[in-house]
Amino acid sequence: MNMSRTERSRERLVVVGGDAAGMSAASQARRLRGPDELEIVAFERSRFTSYSACGIPYWVGGDVPERDRLIARSPEEHRARDIDLRMRTEVVEIDVEGRRVRARELDTGDAYWTSYDKLVIATGARPIRPDLPGVDAPGVHGVQNLDDGQALLDTLAATGGRRAVVVGAGYIGVEMAEALINLGYEVTVVNRGKEPMSTLDPDMGRLVHRAMEGMGITMVDDAEVTKFLTGDDGRVRAVATDAAEYPADVVVLGIGVRPETELARAAGLPVGDHGGLLTDLSMRVRGHDDIWAGGDCVEVLDLVSGRERHIPLGTHANKHGQVIGANVGGGYATFPGVVGTAVSKVCDLEIARTGLREKDARRAGLQFVAVTIESTSRAGYYPGAAPMTVKMLAERRTGRLLGVQIVGREGAGKRVDIAAVALTAGMTVEQMTALDLGYAPPFSPVWDPVLVAARKAVTAVTSTP
Repeated sequence: MNMSRTERSRERLVVVGGDAAGMSAASQARRLRGPDELEIVAFERSRFTSYSACGIPYWVGGDVPERDRLIARSPEEHRARDIDLRMRTEVVEIDVEGRRVRARELDTGDAYWTSYDKLVIATGARPIRPDLPGVDAPGVHGVQNLDDGQALLDTLAATGGRRAVVVGAGYIGVEMAEALINLGYEVTVVNRGKEPMSTLDPDMGRLVHRAMEGMGITMVDDAEVTKFLTGDDGRVRAVATDAAEYPADVVVLGIGVRPETELARAAGLPVGDHGGLLTDLSMRVRGHDDIWAGGDCVEVLDLVSGRERHIPLGTHANKHGQVIGANVGGGYATFPGVVGTAVSKVCDLEIARTGLREKDARRAGLQFVAVTIESTSRAGYYPGAAPMTVKMLAERRTGRLLGVQIVGREGAGKRVDIAAVALTAGMTVEQMTALDLGYAPPFSPVWDPVLVAARKAVTAVTSTP
């Protein structure tokens, strides 16, 4: 029975998606409004909720010993807080005019409508799966959720071979390549870009390329996969490009993700140039007072370029959920935007970036200078000092910081947070040189590498006509 608001004694919040953004929103709304005021119904199509997708490569590679360590809160824990969480149930239609959603139970096929007073869309993103021959063959895996991770582990346990091909060299591709080589596989990475990690400029990506080859990974850059070849048993046996074939007992797709917004599109909700839902600062879907959206299915404001971007990260998703839950629960919160900070690693090489790459700055119509410096993570005389490369972009004339990329060994990656704060504050590179950062020989040279780059950028800015 689908009762209207007038027939119910309390408001109903419906949440579509039970991971970071959706359940953060539900939990925050519950903290602010008790079950006598607000009924919360949440739908999740998988078998898991509130888990760390970012941790899947480390679970597959054995750094995280068991799957459940990636789960922050189980369905039972959510239900104990008076959240009606319905697992293995997919929302297949949103009726905006009727203020209701139609859900289907995946195990039984039963479908039904549920009305809402307030709606949260947190449908996440879906892995890009190329429309190529053989892509659906057994042994070809995407890695987006815990079910995907378990399916990959099952394949690794069942196959007798030790050859793996990773398609794509972004964050997931690089991390999965590391996981597989740690498991003793012969790993080939096939990448359509000229260098791995397209979130970096090519000169910085080249450092990652060298490090991966140093680990024994075969790198095939500037290559386009044309098909996945199968054996007599139907399983994948090789990945083909125009130039060669690469034998594979298992294939992992690390091509990237797209916002999962087909449901929202069909309901007539606004979608941006990158395919994500468009929201205001309160994460309310534009033009709809009682619908919010957050997580990997939305586009967010880039505070550096001033443009909308799709940046699928768990940190953003949890913040979106907190903001949505506060607003749904009667409070007030906003999500002002991001500067595009991300950090990863391949074995002991740390990779970090924030702000704009050179091509981002050109696309935004900005004139800029770019400088690169070599430094160390600690005072050069202190044991364990490791090399670090820092690249910095600054706007011509104004000197406004535009972006930073860092590649180095232990102690390199998290230094990007200095730049992320500076970007958020709108600092110039000259202002950065005066930052009072912590110093002691075990932690940094007298001049921190980020500040060395800022000093060089000041010189470049002031010497540019």
